[in-house]
Amino acid sequence: MKLLRPLSRTASVLLALLAAQPLFATNGMNLEGYGPIAAAMGGTSLAFDNGTAAVINNPATLGLMASRARLDIAVGLLGPDITATSPTGVPADSSATAFYMPAFGYAVRRGDLTFGFGVFGQGGMGCEYDRNSWRGLGFGLTNRTEVSVGRAIVPLSWKVNERFHLAATVDFVWAGMDLQMAMSGAQFMDLVTPTSQQFGRASGSIVQTFGQVMQQMPRGTSVDYTYFNFSNGSDFTGAARGYGYAGKVGFVYQFAPTVTLGGVYHSQTRLSDLKAPGHSMAFQMNVPGMGRMAQTLAGDIKVRDFEWPALLGFGVAVQAAPDWLLAADVRQIFWSDVMAQFNMSFNAANTAANGNFAGQSLESVLFQQWDDQTVIQLGVAYTVSPALTLRAGFNFATDPIPDRYLNCLFPATIERHLTAGLGWKIDARQSLDLSVARGFEVAKTNGGGVRVSHSQVNAQVMYSYRF
Repeated sequence: MKLLRPLSRTASVLLALLAAQPLFATNGMNLEGYGPIAAAMGGTSLAFDNGTAAVINNPATLGLMASRARLDIAVGLLGPDITATSPTGVPADSSATAFYMPAFGYAVRRGDLTFGFGVFGQGGMGCEYDRNSWRGLGFGLTNRTEVSVGRAIVPLSWKVNERFHLAATVDFVWAGMDLQMAMSGAQFMDLVTPTSQQFGRASGSIVQTFGQVMQQMPRGTSVDYTYFNFSNGSDFTGAARGYGYAGKVGFVYQFAPTVTLGGVYHSQTRLSDLKAPGHSMAFQMNVPGMGRMAQTLAGDIKVRDFEWPALLGFGVAVQAAPDWLLAADVRQIFWSDVMAQFNMSFNAANTAANGNFAGQSLESVLFQQWDDQTVIQLGVAYTVSPALTLRAGFNFATDPIPDRYLNCLFPATIERHLTAGLGWKIDARQSLDLSVARGFEVAKTNGGGVRVSHSQVNAQVMYSYRF
């Protein structure tokens, strides 16, 4: 009981911290590796002991834990480098370049069962462009996104026999999102014009009223921009929030004395709509003889049908020699089931300040059409001495985002990572593990002529105590 109380307090603090962190991931929106042991080995994790990160990798590997109980406390640094270059060649650098992500895990073995608790950031994406960059459209509009998904996970692993382990988890999932997105007049008209709609669509009573207003304006009236804005600036959560659940099942099988196989299935999440009450959308028209006319509508925003995808993975670990561990995983992430489109609704408050738009609604969709993603991970660990282990790996993932629909506010395009790290045993109970990953630059041009380049340098460090 004395141990559980501080663990409970630690978990509560980490839950709060994780809710605060936007996560910038690199296998689509997934991290390239969870926990520094796995991350240093290219993200491999499905068939060998990699600590309590097992709860988000393959929970069956908890059964391989050598000690009776284990506590892991970790923090990750994610360093994205993102540039969006306009069709005319003007660059805009994202100022979102360093983010910190804590994680926590505890597991204990009782007979043939291993169970515990973990809190991990799943992943996300985002960036921020200065209001005076070209992304501000010349009207001082900040453009930024922060998308984060985290999990509190309860695992149970069962040692069926000396060779075979089965496991499952129950995951409480939360998601947060901030969005400040400026759309040019041409982009907005593409959404609302039924004969166009190349990159998305918009409908609802606000669109109808907007069309009526445009008809009443003098000939030559144009739209400067439309601006969606839900961002609370909080260090603890996004303006739009949703909650739900998911789960995993996994196995580990010792095929031979030196060969272990592993497999896992992560279910798709079941999240509520991400709700952002009390925010706004705005638009501005350029009216001949009258100048520019802007209006901001107050109301409630919802992001609908945002989910994290299912994942299926298989891995092998080979103890090639007493000092050498080789590992390989292959995973399929089913993005196409959850990232066909970005669906957002706005309901204008029924107030006089909203004018003709009071009480009306807008349904907007941005096409995404992400493909399913194959991830191949390779890793090696070499035990230099009883106190020191060196690790390295490579991670390759297909880019799931079609170039046509790539949005510079949602960059998730990195394909190749080179990883390295080490483990240091302080004594029989304590250890430190470190990983560094280099995500190599990918530069692609979308259907609007915007070129987006994205690279990353990420690191994780973990302190472990064994009981």
